[in-house]
Amino acid sequence: MKSYVSIFEIPATDISRAINFYENILNIKIEKFEMPDMEMGILPYEEQLVTGVITKGEGFQPSADGTTIYLNGGDNLQPILNKVQESGGQILVPKTPHADEMGFFALFLDSEGNKMGLHSPN
Repeated sequence: MKSYVSIFEIPATDISRAINFYENILNIKIEKFEMPDMEMGILPYEEQLVTGVITKGEGFQPSADGTTIYLNGGDNLQPILNKVQESGGQILVPKTPHADEMGFFALFLDSEGNKMGLHSPN
């Protein structure tokens, strides 16, 4: 299987808050790395086609504008979406069926103010 995406970065102003947010909603463990001018949280990448990184550093500015990344919502994105607000995020578009009947999507703001999406088949 091919993917047009190989790595994505999610900008953060508070790396610990962002890591906690994504660990909570996705039920995963994110490894934190610190470098001289940058802090990163690496999402688990084993058995993944794409690597996700939460990044805090100069030039990484959270935004609700621009490209939207849709995270895999598993079989049903609603359990993840249910955790967004309690984890410091905001739901922008609730679980909604795709017009082409290819599953469901939702949009939310994460704890840093990034607009993100979720997608699932059910």
